Amino acid sequence: MTESEAAPTFDLAYVPGVTPDKWVRRWNERESEVALALRHTANAEAAGLVREGAVDAALVRLPIDRTGLHAIPLYTERTVVVAPKDHLIAAADEIAPADLDEDVVQHPLDDPLDWDEVDREGPPGLPAIERPATTGDAIQLVAAGVGLLIVPQSVARLHHRKDLTYRPISEAPESTVALTWLVREETPDLMEQFIGVVRGRTVNSTRGKQQEQPAKQKRTSAKQAKPQPAQRGKPRRGGPRPGGRRNPRRR
Repeated sequence: MTESEAAPTFDLAYVPGVTPDKWVRRWNERESEVALALRHTANAEAAGLVREGAVDAALVRLPIDRTGLHAIPLYTERTVVVAPKDHLIAAADEIAPADLDEDVVQHPLDDPLDWDEVDREGPPGLPAIERPATTGDAIQLVAAGVGLLIVPQSVARLHHRKDLTYRPISEAPESTVALTWLVREETPDLMEQFIGVVRGRTVNSTRGKQQEQPAKQKRTSAKQAKPQPAQRGKPRRGGPRPGGRRNPRRR
């Protein structure tokens, strides 16, 4: 098979913690002839991949630089504190920022949370001497007993370990997952299809509706072209014949 004959694909990037499985299943049900190719990437790189044309769309965490991009929010996650299982916070149902005043809280360079949202320069607690490069590195430090970590709940699940636990925290920024794609004069058909998939539209409300439209217009045109029966001179049922009299009843 030559490159020009290669089967078409829809390329979708997604960031850590985001699970596109349910959308992949829906896509495969609707677009069996177009493969959905997934690409896992860091949140800081996802928007750039879309702008460069390396992928058709991306599932990202807001905020991002939206220059030249559309972005529709899909859902918002709660924020949690990751800690060793024997830490005091494991006994609480929810944590307040003040509860962490005496704990070191790791702040990785790829932190997906926007602390400006809650008017803070970073997470509560005591800062570590050095910021870990990635969230994965921060998880390793927490497991080693070096501080705590605040992340979206799905990220805590992604890095699940038997020796760690997590609890929700109040007054912390939340993480909103969004779908982003390139701004163009006309949105490609496959992109419209994927937007319909993530928004839960039925087949008839997306491409199916577009396919039915020409037939509807054709039926309307045919109806308009159909000649209408003449109204004048039409005899009434049971009435006298034109120009004649009703026959008298026979006795």
